[in-house]
Order: sequence, then structure tokens, then C-alpha cells
Amino acid sequence: MASDAVVLTVPGPHGDRDVRISSPGRVLWPEPGITKRELAEYLVAVGEAFVAANGDRPVSLQRFPEGVEGEQFYSKNPPKGAPEWVRAVPVTYPSGRSHPQLVIDEPAGAVWAAQMNTIVFHPWASRAEDSDHPDQLRIDLDPQPGTGFAEAVPAALALRELLAELGLTGFVKTSGNRGIHVFAPIRPEHEFLEVRHAVIALARELERRMPDRLTTAWWKEERGERVFIDFNQANRDRTMAGAYSPRALPHAAVSCPLEWDELEHVDPASLTVRTVPERLRTVGDPWARMHEEPGDLAPLLEWWQRDLDDGLGELPFPPDFPKMPGEPPRVQPSRARKPEPGE
Repeated sequence: MASDAVVLTVPGPHGDRDVRISSPGRVLWPEPGITKRELAEYLVAVGEAFVAANGDRPVSLQRFPEGVEGEQFYSKNPPKGAPEWVRAVPVTYPSGRSHPQLVIDEPAGAVWAAQMNTIVFHPWASRAEDSDHPDQLRIDLDPQPGTGFAEAVPAALALRELLAELGLTGFVKTSGNRGIHVFAPIRPEHEFLEVRHAVIALARELERRMPDRLTTAWWKEERGERVFIDFNQANRDRTMAGAYSPRALPHAAVSCPLEWDELEHVDPASLTVRTVPERLRTVGDPWARMHEEPGDLAPLLEWWQRDLDDGLGELPFPPDFPKMPGEPPRVQPSRARKPEPGE
């Protein structure tokens, strides 16, 4: 009913905007009892840092009309009824098709997305005005069964040192679940495929240094109890939950930026929609200066060429991608046909 709606006043760079929130009492996270209104108020509270991390980028919206325990879907095209001050930009997907995608330029845009039942925000690694050239190198450290956040921490610290060797500055955040995301700002001079190759080269070098703890094996059956370096998150139209984005987990976790000296002591489960605003007020935003000194991808691309010369080639792409040049077969090793005797 219309009388159930509330209007939130959202400060921003263009002044205050009033954003209507319908069904504000709808419970989105049943376990802690967090409502749609509380989600919207969270995005107001973290709005400046949220936009600094995710704004001016194409963004996909992961929407949950009935809350985190109900059905979900992704919006890539801007939802109908978007305010006139919410913009979109055309982006090209791996299929070669081009479509408009939403861009969030101010906190009110994120609050309006929450009104549309968005819980998780997935920003691209590139800017809206140049969506073909990422300005972030993103590494997803994904713990496999038998491992968890604690096992990902040493990998992230080693990754930070490796990035520094290459003249790149790493910034770290919790994934909101068991993993860790490390981003490094780069100059937007390379297309997605080259950035993917840089990530693969980086992942392979890190795997060489920590072979018992890390793996680049795409097939789950080959990973063992190690942390997987998910190189396919570097592909075009592959995104991670954005910094300060809530996650669709029972306790309302947030993918939260950290200072590096916090990493070994933090409990990622404690970083939630209810706790992160106060943390931001008291600790500040560890990612505030991320793009002040973007780095050069050339050393990593030299490593990629070195590995090619040594016989290490392309790695598998996700199954929904078109077949790519030099890609190995997309067949699970245990299901691959073995040659008959004499073949």
C-alpha cells in the first residue's frame, strides 16, 4: 500500500535527493531481521565510500524481491522506472552484443537500487566512459572445501608482496564470505584479454611460490584443499561483489575494505550491514586513495610472454564464453576421452 512507503533524504554531490522506499518493513535477511528500509539506510550511511569504490562503472544488480532466502535474478539493463538522474552506458559483452548498463554516480542511485530489491552490487573493473579498458587488476582468492578465510590470509599477504615487486599497490577487502579480494589500480591501457593474461601470469607465479597452498587449476577435482586463484574473474563481464556491497548471506555480511594490518586479526563475519557504518565512521575508508598512483601492467605481460615461451598457454574460459584462441578443451579431466590402444 502507498501508505506503507517511506521517503529517505539522501545527501550527495548534487544536493539532497528524496528516494521513496516501498514496503520498508519487508524482511530481507530473516536471521538478523534486517528490513528493506534498514538496507536503504545502510547505503545512505556508507554512501560516499560506496560511490568512491563502485561509482562511474557499469554495474549489475543482484536482486532479491522476497529476501535472501527467495528467488533472485540479475539486472544488467537498467530497471524500468529509473529516475532521470540515474544514467546508463553501452557495454560490450563476450558475445559481441552491446547493451546499456546502469551506472551509479551518487548514493541516491544505490538507495534507489535497494528500492528495486538489490542486495548485491557487481561493478565492472573498468570506467563507464572507457568500459573496454580496466583500471583495476582484480584477484579473487577463493578457498576450496577444507580451507577457509584463515588459509586465504597468507596467500593475500604473499600476493601483496608480489604486487609490490612489480610496482603495483594492492588493496584488500573481504569477499563477504570465506574469500579475499585483492585489487591493484592500473592505467587503463589494456583490453580485458590482456588483463586476464596478466592475472594468469601473476597467479602462476604466486602458485610457484606457494604450491601447497594455492592453485590455478580450473577444474575443481584438481584443486584439492588449496586456495583457488580465480583468474576468470578478470574476464569481460565477470564481476565480484563491490566494496561495501552487502552479500546475500544469512548474517547480512558486507564485502568490506581493510587495512593490510587488519587482515590477520579480522573476523569477516563481524562485518555486516549493521556494523560497517560505525566502522567507516571510526576507522575511515582504507580504499580512499586507491587510484592516486595507478600502476603499469607491462611487467606482468612480460611474465605472460615468458610463460608462453616456456610452453604454458591459455587457460579455460567460463562455459558461457565463445571458444577462444589457444584455449584448451573445456572438458573435465575425469570425463575426457582417453585414446584407445593404437590411436
